[in-house]
Amino acid sequence: MLTFIHGRLALSAVMFALALGIWAAWDYFRGRGISSSYWGALIVGEILMLGQGSVGVLAALGGARPADLLHFLYGALVALGWPAVYVYTNARATRREAALYALASFFIFGLAIRGIMTGGALAP
Repeated sequence: MLTFIHGRLALSAVMFALALGIWAAWDYFRGRGISSSYWGALIVGEILMLGQGSVGVLAALGGARPADLLHFLYGALVALGWPAVYVYTNARATRREAALYALASFFIFGLAIRGIMTGGALAP
């Protein structure tokens, strides 16, 4: 059951990262910075990533293992992506940061897809 939930949350994480990447890119190309709505969405996205990772850890403790151990690395990088950009930019919200969050979100999108690929069926 935990592996099923972990898989569904992973798909949600992929789509959420893609949506945040498109949103930040849209703001960048319109000459805008990070809005308060985007900050809120980033927080929701990070909670999603941490929740998905927590369910994955519980599944692993229950005996489920990914097909490739790189799965754990991808999971950690996905969870640390947005906080790393936040720290790097000192929480600024200019047009430049919109570009950085767009790039980071697209990178997280790719890492999350790669994580799904290395997770396999997470067979117990």
